[in-house]
Amino acid sequence: MPDGSETVFKADCPSRAILDQVADKWSVIILGALCDRPLRFNELRRRIDGVTQRALTQALRRLERNGIVTRTVAPGPPVAVSYALTPLGRTLEEPFAALYAWTLKHLPELEAAQRRFDAP
Repeated sequence: MPDGSETVFKADCPSRAILDQVADKWSVIILGALCDRPLRFNELRRRIDGVTQRALTQALRRLERNGIVTRTVAPGPPVAVSYALTPLGRTLEEPFAALYAWTLKHLPELEAAQRRFDAP
C-alpha cells in the first residue's frame, strides 16, 4: 500500500466507509453495467441477474451520494429514471477492469483453493 495507508487500518479512517460503499458486490457490478452507456433503472435490474429492487435502489443511492453516478429523471408519462457514470465514476473503470481481469485469470486457482479448503 502507498505511504500513509496505515490509517486505513484504523476504525475512524474515512476511507473505510467509502470503500464499503464503492467496492461492495452490487456497486462494482452496477458500475460495470454503466460503463457502456447510461441505463434506466429497469434496464439495470434486468441486466444484473440476482439483484433485488431494494438492493439495486440502495446501491444506486450510495453511488449517487458519493458522486459516482448521476440520476436523471425524464418527465412525461411514464416517468423515466436513468443512471450514468459521472467523470469521477469513470475513474473507477480502470481499477475495476483490472480486478475483473485478475479474477478471470486466477479463477481456476481460486476454485481449486476453495475445493481444497472445503474438502472433508
